[in-house]
Amino acid sequence: MDHSTGKPGFLRNVLVRLFLFCVVILGCRFAYVVTLKGETCDLGDFCFFSLPENLNVITSGVGQLTESVSAVMTTSEKSAPAKPKLPDLWTSPDFQKSARFYSSVFQDLVVDGFLSPNSKTLCVETPVGADVFALKEIGIADSVGIYKKGSKPLVITGKAVKQPFEDNTFDFIFSGAGMIDKSTKPGDFAAEICRTLKPEGFFVVHTTGSKDTYSFNSFLHLFNCCTLIKSRNIDGFDSNTIREIVMKKVVFGDVNVEEKVSSDSKNKCNVPDYKLKLIKKAEPLIKEEPKKPWITLKKNAQKIKYLSSMADISFKPRYVYVDVGARSYGSSIVSWFKKQYPKQNKTFEIYAIEADKTFHGQYEGKKGVTLLPYAAWVRNETLSFEINQDPGHKDVAKGRGMGRIQPVESSSNSASEVDLIQGFDFAEWLKSSVSERDYVVMKMDVEGTEFDLIPRLFETGAICLIDEVFLECHYNRWQKCCPGERSSKYEHTYGQCLDLFASLRESGVLVHQWW
Repeated sequence: MDHSTGKPGFLRNVLVRLFLFCVVILGCRFAYVVTLKGETCDLGDFCFFSLPENLNVITSGVGQLTESVSAVMTTSEKSAPAKPKLPDLWTSPDFQKSARFYSSVFQDLVVDGFLSPNSKTLCVETPVGADVFALKEIGIADSVGIYKKGSKPLVITGKAVKQPFEDNTFDFIFSGAGMIDKSTKPGDFAAEICRTLKPEGFFVVHTTGSKDTYSFNSFLHLFNCCTLIKSRNIDGFDSNTIREIVMKKVVFGDVNVEEKVSSDSKNKCNVPDYKLKLIKKAEPLIKEEPKKPWITLKKNAQKIKYLSSMADISFKPRYVYVDVGARSYGSSIVSWFKKQYPKQNKTFEIYAIEADKTFHGQYEGKKGVTLLPYAAWVRNETLSFEINQDPGHKDVAKGRGMGRIQPVESSSNSASEVDLIQGFDFAEWLKSSVSERDYVVMKMDVEGTEFDLIPRLFETGAICLIDEVFLECHYNRWQKCCPGERSSKYEHTYGQCLDLFASLRESGVLVHQWW
């Protein structure tokens, strides 16, 4: 038997198996990089190798990048094997323009002492890493960027709101291109900056927002770990004016940008000047009692100057609407707040406080709305909830009159429908549910109980948590049915209501007369 043909066949089988083994290895590597790591394979030999992170880009002068960034060298010998070519992205005109801009920005920060060659630096939310490139180009070697999709070696996978780093890691953190303006969670964004920035480290941000004083201070309040160092307007690389803000992380104690929830001896909130100026721009209060209040107050509603129409509310960690005396879901929540209040495309958490069980079923399954089926009160106790049809009041929601609360022993009208309900300390609930940094809007229609609730809000300091109030004040107004006669349902006068509105505004609370 001739065995001469056996050897070539055996070698061929070995070579085929070796080739198939290599293909499997390459396939696994590709699947790992693209599928698991979520990164592109535009660097190195099929992502087996990446560019050295200690690259040194040779420039033609201080702050100027060369026409081509192909002149990249490492500390190794010139005779070393050729390195993988740079990505085409780095040679694009847009990338180089951005890198030149950031190079100029960072050199100014070096001169001012906020950045040094020894700084461990992070750039957050940087899609292509032009800012990281510029840092390395001016000699800040220990620099890295994060973005939801990494682009090594400049940018690794990570999110600004959930950074893949330990606490107190970086000496310098930068956020450019107005990326914080686009964040849907600015509070989480700020919290992560505070977590990973070292004490006495610097945070520099470029924002196209914070154009008015209200929004600028709202922005500063996000970073309760930092104190403001400087702020200036600069021309961006796309010719738009941007604001550059420099902050420093403090070591101990409170920061001056954090407002306290408190009231002074005159029951006034400690409100900064810029908020008081906004209140002065609000529509004037109706000084004289209207002869036809239903018509006058509804006309006045057309003149209301909403806070969110006078200022940018973008830089708030949360947006909350509290409807006290919400009644049906379709009344003030749908017909007014959802349709008419200028929300600047922000998503509000809605709390509906309604004691009348008749309306509770309407809130089932309503997304983004939390029903509190109790009565807002000054303490936690059982109350009587009295439904009494006002002779001059039109039927609402199935002909049911407006309800009001009284202490359980106080029900006086045997013809009224009275239910026992649970009242809760509204002021304490508010203090436990929102913070002074949140944007909080409140509508209150509680059938006279406002004269109990508002003083309680002042007493506890909870009133200082509310940015804007729409208050219906109930008084012994003229009855529609009976000319010359006032309703006996409410004991307060229009003058007392006016005093209540005036005291709120004088105390720094933007309040509107409601109906």
